[in-house]
Amino acid sequence: MFAVHFYENKTYVLNQALRTVPAINEEIRIKGRKGKVVSVEEMEENQYFVFVEFEKIIAKGKADAQDTKKRKR
Repeated sequence: MFAVHFYENKTYVLNQALRTVPAINEEIRIKGRKGKVVSVEEMEENQYFVFVEFEKIIAKGKADAQDTKKRKR
């Protein structure tokens, strides 16, 4: 078992005890977010830091400012 610590940029995301360490360019899903492994660093014998780049979240369905106002008749 390996202690795998996941980071996005310099932000700590998650740690897990895994049987295998993710490989570079592997597709991964953490907390419902899709991402790709950028790099893997071995810190100790069974401790790894995995750096992940998540897909950008696109806000969809935003209403225009005029649509939110009450309409006069």
